[in-house]
This record gives sequence, C-alpha cells and structure tokens, in this order.
Amino acid sequence: MKDIKITRSSTTRINEVDWNNLRFGIYFSDHMFESTYANGKWDVGQIVPYSKIDLEPANCTLHYGQTIFEGLKAFRSKKGGINIFRPEMNAKRLARSAEAVCIPPYDVEHLVEAIKLLVKIDEQWIPQKRGESLYIRPVVFGYGNFLGVAASDTYKLYVITSPVASYYAEGLNPVKILVETEHVRAVRGGLGSAKTAANYAASMLAGKKAHEKGFSQVLWLDGVNRKDIDEVGAMNIMFVIDDELITPSLHKGTILPGITRDSVLTLAREWGMKVTERDITIDEVREAHKKGSLKEVFGTGTAAVISPVGLLHYNGEDMIINDGKIGPYAQKFYDTITGIQYGEIEDTHNWIVHID
Repeated sequence: MKDIKITRSSTTRINEVDWNNLRFGIYFSDHMFESTYANGKWDVGQIVPYSKIDLEPANCTLHYGQTIFEGLKAFRSKKGGINIFRPEMNAKRLARSAEAVCIPPYDVEHLVEAIKLLVKIDEQWIPQKRGESLYIRPVVFGYGNFLGVAASDTYKLYVITSPVASYYAEGLNPVKILVETEHVRAVRGGLGSAKTAANYAASMLAGKKAHEKGFSQVLWLDGVNRKDIDEVGAMNIMFVIDDELITPSLHKGTILPGITRDSVLTLAREWGMKVTERDITIDEVREAHKKGSLKEVFGTGTAAVISPVGLLHYNGEDMIINDGKIGPYAQKFYDTITGIQYGEIEDTHNWIVHID
C-alpha cells in the first residue's frame, strides 16, 4: 500500500491531562488515524489531528448499530522505545467482527502499520508510570445515510488513543462480581464472539443494577439454561479448582476470544498447569466453593490485564474466594504479562511489536 499521509496538529492538548488522576478513557491524544471505504475498497488512510466528525441524523449506524471496535495497548519499554502488545491479534479479531455484521474487513497488516505510526507520532502521550499505558481504540462503522435495515455501502475506520490508568478503581485488588440471573448478553448464533456495540449495549442495564448494589461487574450465564458461565462484562473469566485452570470454551460463539485470555492459557500450559477449556456451570463453581476446592477466580482482558475476583454473589449467596485476596496464580499471570509488556521480561512468544 501507499504511504499514509500525515497532517500534524499545530497545537497540543497534553497539558490538559491530569497525570495523577488518569482514570480510563477520559483524555484523548492529539492525532487519529482515519480511513474510508467507498466504491468497493478501503483507501490507504491518513493521520490527522484529533477532531469532531461529521454525521448526519440519518447515519445508518445511529439507527441500526453497524459498528465494531477493538482495544489494545502501548507501553513504555524498560529498555527504551515503545512496546505494543499483540496488535496483529486485535487486527485479526476486528476483521472477524467485521464479517459478523457485514462490514468489509480491513487489511490486518496495514492496520498494524497505521497503529504503529500513530503511536509513534503521539509518543509523548504514553504515561511514564508502571501500571499505566496508552490505550488504542480502532472503531469501524457504517457511514451511509438512509433509513431501512441494510448494510451500508460506505464505512469509516478511526483509530484514537488515550493515556489510561487501571480500568477498575480497585486496580489489582479483588473485585466483587454479581452473577446475573435475569438478563442475558448473548446466545448461540448471535454476536457474542464479535466485539460489536450491540453486545455492550445489551450489558448496560444489568451492569447499572450491579453497580447500584456495590458490584464492579456482572458474570453472564448462558441465554438458554442460565447455568453455563460465559464471561464477565469487560473480560473473560478463569477458575482455579484444585490445581486445574478452567475457563469457558469458545465453541458456542457466545464469548469474545480474548487476547489476554489466549496469553494466559499459553503461559499456563508452558508452566505445566492442567488447563481445560470447557462448559462450566455456576452450580459446579458453587460446589467447588463449598468443598474448598475453588482456589481462585480472576478475569482476563486488555483493559484490566488480570482482575482477581474476591467475591461472587449468586441468588443471595456470597462466595468469598481466597479470603478476598489476590491468589498466587493471578499474581503470577499479572506479573508475567505486564513484565513482557513493559520490557522487563524476555518476550519468547513474539507478542511484542517494538517501536524505537
């Protein structure tokens, strides 16, 4: 492909950032990548100053939700330069999500190159502190203006970046999770395995109710029997029962195939753990808790990396896990993955894309 055109911002908003209170997704860097699909193909795209975008009230995505997105991170490496964690996997997942909602897939290699260039241009926006990073958000949506349920014939792709701290206010401290029994997020044959706005809209009401009760997130059960565990609203879920690492399998198509999930499973197998991807019911988890064999529960995701779960609440019952403390496996996964991300631990898997 041709070189990406760059138009640099004449000003910067970096002085508006409260670096001591970053939170998550509040500040946005000076530039963004923009690409347009028209006449049957994607253009090469360009990097331009971060700005508002023009949309008509008849924009099809506002009415029918034809939009997908991704999330990945860039880090300051201890060795100097910038580390981006597994961007090709995110680009491939974006392409799979695109197919699920009739969006023309974006070229994987070109998206990775665009992300690298964008991150390098806004390098000063990458936080200095350990535990903080530059969050990278590609988003694609239908750009046509019409009413009527149909796929658009024009699309926009944007990549924006944001300096972030921990996703959860608790940080690495264990969170409280409500097992959702009333609402469902996804069903077999639906969009559960695609990172599309519809999935997140479907999770908001249950999430709001959970927050009002003092929980950080909800744990979704399957949409048919309300027994099989799917995932947490913003992350995949893992259970350590005895010395076995168990996580719901992807075969139903109701769970997002997480990049951090894959990283944890890869590491666990290398460390000699017994690893099982299978259906697991909430009743099995309850039984393991009663027997004392439920050693750890933790979530995995780009935003939080590893999020230990200290309490699961199900049908009026509190299950306290590991005395409400982070467990040794969760700690080891967190230390290893973040160590690789920050260049403190050797990357033997070629997970890091490094920029000097």
